Amino acid sequence: MAAVPGVRALLTVQRSVTLQPSFFGFIPIHFASACFPRRLYSTSTGSTETKLPVNPENESLLENLNLMGVDVRMARQRQPGVLRKTFTNEHGLAQFLQGKGASRKVIASIISRYPRAITRSIEHLEQRWQLWRNIFQTDAEIVSILDRSPESFFRSSDNDNLEKNIDYLVSLGLNAKDLHRLLTTAPRTFSNSLELNKQMVEFLEDICTELGGSNPEQFAKMVITRNLYILIRSTKRVKTNIDNLKASLKLSDSELLALLQGHGAEILDLSNEYLKKNFNSLEQKMTALGCRKADVKKLIINYPMILYIGPDTLSSKLDCLLKGGITMKQILEKPKVLDYSTQNITGRLEELRRVGYDFQKNGINILDSSRKRFAAKIEKLSASPEE
Repeated sequence: MAAVPGVRALLTVQRSVTLQPSFFGFIPIHFASACFPRRLYSTSTGSTETKLPVNPENESLLENLNLMGVDVRMARQRQPGVLRKTFTNEHGLAQFLQGKGASRKVIASIISRYPRAITRSIEHLEQRWQLWRNIFQTDAEIVSILDRSPESFFRSSDNDNLEKNIDYLVSLGLNAKDLHRLLTTAPRTFSNSLELNKQMVEFLEDICTELGGSNPEQFAKMVITRNLYILIRSTKRVKTNIDNLKASLKLSDSELLALLQGHGAEILDLSNEYLKKNFNSLEQKMTALGCRKADVKKLIINYPMILYIGPDTLSSKLDCLLKGGITMKQILEKPKVLDYSTQNITGRLEELRRVGYDFQKNGINILDSSRKRFAAKIEKLSASPEE
């Protein structure tokens, strides 16, 4: 078969470039894409199959971003399609954020990590900023969040949905402080569809009713405020975790309800496999240390966050405490000592050993104290060591 001849077509698009002043200096603002060739390519296998070329990057946009100090390589890795767009608003975005108090460095960092930000119109930015300002007290707070997580502000372009979600969450009894925490910790909650958030809330209310709870609305609110990630997880994941906790710990409905209304809510967002693996590892470790299943149940009910700790880390912490002269019974009574890193625990044990601290006589509360209080206690013991 004769080779298909190459076809060349040159599409020239008129473009105008103007120089506009900005706080970055004079930046060319592009209004159309640069001229570029379009080619049809034939495959080397002899077939007549063609491939359409990918649009080239917009050269005037790249020039603007470089002048603004944007890490173009990072932007290209994050959202490469943005760099091929004909119309963008990097100049308007920069001026908008500067007016809110953002520095050039912060603006460049935001665009580098979330290039899609430059596709938002000024009208959109103003509307979204005002919705956030209904929750935050100052522009500086919002700038700080954008600096840490630009996605939280720019990910969704649906301002109506954001407003509806805020109104709905307020209707559940969440206050400005709760919304502040949600926006800073789990901002994707607000880009969920309203129906998706309602689905989780209704699911939590149903769980409460099934377990014999008397106030489903309050239960749902408590779970959300204790676990800020719950609204960005699936109901299937949460239900599986609840079922596994009930079966593994052999909990009654009233025990499970109490657990979920308390700190148990904090582990419901974990993946099902991670939660199950950590539970099995904890049970094996405690059995090896001579504990009963009742001890495992007591530990998890009193300190559900233990299931957040990976098996190797947990084993290291327990071994460290036991070698330091602390008993498993004491750990069961004061499990929050496991909040601290192995390095922190080791350091405190060495300090207490140096001053002759007796854990059997005085207990282990000292291990679960602030750094300032611990240092003051060590200083006091050093001045008058125990008999």
